[in-house]
Amino acid sequence: MELHLLLLRYTASPDAIAEHIPGHVDYLERHHGTGTFLASGQTVPAEDGGAIVARGVDRRRIAEIIAEDPFVRAGLAAYEIVTIDAARVHPDLAEPPAEGRTS
Repeated sequence: MELHLLLLRYTASPDAIAEHIPGHVDYLERHHGTGTFLASGQTVPAEDGGAIVARGVDRRRIAEIIAEDPFVRAGLAAYEIVTIDAARVHPDLAEPPAEGRTS
């Protein structure tokens, strides 16, 4: 199973970022709702950016998903994708997310 660690780094001022937070939150909720995003939150310190753990889609699809982020579309942030070929996972992760299901 592939898991993806998505590291978000801000490339703009906090004031510019603040304007796009509502759209970013909607984006997160949409992908949490499908089960693709397992966890998301700010990094410490928060001014640096955030991180997301994702599953159930390949790296190409993850690249498409992060391109939808309002922060990215506005040129305010960039993601680094770290893909993990998880040999062992918790049983709760065995069920694919809705987006990754074929039936």
